[in-house]
Amino acid sequence: MNEIGSIALFGSGETAPGAHRIHDRVMRRLSIPVSVAILETPAGFEPNSQAVAGKIGTYLEHHLCNFAPQISIVQARKRSPVPAAHKIGPQFDFDTDNPDLAAPIFEADYLFMGPGSPTYAVRHLRDSYAWHALCARHRLGAAICFSSATTLAAGRYTLPVYEIYKVGLDLHWIDGLNFFAAFGLRLIVMPHWNNNDGGQELDTSRCYMGKERFWMLLHFLPADVTILGIDENTGVIIEPKSGTCTLVGQGSATVLTAAGDQTFAKGATFSTSVLGDWHLPSPQEGIPTDIWQRACEAQAGRTQQAEVTAPQAVLTLATQRQAAREEQDWATADALRDEITALGWQVHDTPDGPRLEKAE
Repeated sequence: MNEIGSIALFGSGETAPGAHRIHDRVMRRLSIPVSVAILETPAGFEPNSQAVAGKIGTYLEHHLCNFAPQISIVQARKRSPVPAAHKIGPQFDFDTDNPDLAAPIFEADYLFMGPGSPTYAVRHLRDSYAWHALCARHRLGAAICFSSATTLAAGRYTLPVYEIYKVGLDLHWIDGLNFFAAFGLRLIVMPHWNNNDGGQELDTSRCYMGKERFWMLLHFLPADVTILGIDENTGVIIEPKSGTCTLVGQGSATVLTAAGDQTFAKGATFSTSVLGDWHLPSPQEGIPTDIWQRACEAQAGRTQQAEVTAPQAVLTLATQRQAAREEQDWATADALRDEITALGWQVHDTPDGPRLEKAE
């Protein structure tokens, strides 16, 4: 069984000019070509939700082409209130409870959810088939990337940004998807931490709330909740096995707890224990048995397909290349990859080390 996958959290700018560095940091641990599943759900209320998700796919294809990303758009746009047993027919073609729609999730190495509405994402993903499939695939080794709306939606509580900032509702929180509970955390992730779209006239930091309203919002939260604020054009990449968080991008990250706050500068690495009582979940924790079994069967099929014994010459080159990578000698590593390719093999970098596959 693969190790649990990386977790990438964007402060903003998942398709900005420098965002490829964050995607690259995660993808370099995955097998090439990287299979990508992008969920439409957060923007499912928008008539052009497919184009919103497609923009992410186009960015990855153009800016991460060295990973040869294979893009699938998961058209899970909304969750019908009709009981699951009665969800039959074309009216449920875009339902987040539709098992057929979730098929690309089980085959993906890189799972992405991004722009849209945090509260809409929570409402239509909570306890859905698509959400459980996403979590199951992540437990079996796929990397998961939350950006924009879903960075907020994934937390213990989520901030109704549009409802407060645009509509004028009173300050409040709603329950989030609570993705991090399985890791022992009561965590809220707030993107756009240092936003300045309001210029001199309006404080739009703290995810458009401004510092004054943000401090008021804190009074509505339990004392044991941790907040991770991530600056614009910045990513925090969590490596579950090593228990480390690494900043990639232009800005910093701030962690707020009842004991005080800590700010980590550009490029810093810190322990996941800073976020709370971090631990790895048991593999199936919180995932329905039928969905977990489907994920395991898909994983077994992928593993079986890849298990072909390479000749000794290729194995030797792969060993030399791995040593070069550990020394960060990327030029030598790339040259050795070319030699392996010339011999009719492909080398895929995984958290468990290099994996060789016969070229088609």
